Amino acid sequence: MTPDALTLQHWLSPAFPTGAFVYSHGLEQVVARGEVTDAETLEFWLIDLLCFGTGWQDSVLLSLALSEGAALDQLDAFAMALQPCHERLIEAQEQGAAFARTVGQITGRDLPARMLPIAVAEAARGLDLPREMVIAAYLQAFLTNLVTIAIRHIPLGQGAGHGVLARCLARVPELAQDARLAQIDALGSSCLSADLAAMEHETKEVRLFRT
Repeated sequence: MTPDALTLQHWLSPAFPTGAFVYSHGLEQVVARGEVTDAETLEFWLIDLLCFGTGWQDSVLLSLALSEGAALDQLDAFAMALQPCHERLIEAQEQGAAFARTVGQITGRDLPARMLPIAVAEAARGLDLPREMVIAAYLQAFLTNLVTIAIRHIPLGQGAGHGVLARCLARVPELAQDARLAQIDALGSSCLSADLAAMEHETKEVRLFRT
């Protein structure tokens, strides 16, 4: 493994201080609804999110932002506009700001606060890594955080939870390749249940997670 690959792994590890563990991306609400109750329903929810929701959308944004000459300010504004509700906007903004701030402290670079996929892309532009590797690592971090939350909150056993994660990760290489070749008109989301759950969570009186 190259030093740049290790750097990316460090930035996207659960230990990196983006505060990801406090954002459930609507998972807390679908658990409360009784829609996600075990490994099977969790896997269905995550695969849908990965292939047709935030996973795909962030992958395309990340790929576009990694392109030479990319207009990062415009892509950042576009990423904001694509968020379906206030909670999801705050989730991506706050994690992106924390990511850029910490990478800046480590590297000495002046990285502005951006939406998370754009912030990761801007930082990773300095790494000598294939675009699909950056996308795949980003998706692994996204899925790992949600599975970790599910293990604690459903609750789900470690073996069952990591079995779900392993099966979801099997989809990541192909998705990363598709996103690498995608243009901006490939952006879109059809995870309406996840979006509605995030909207409902905004008014949830008792909560463990911020989203």
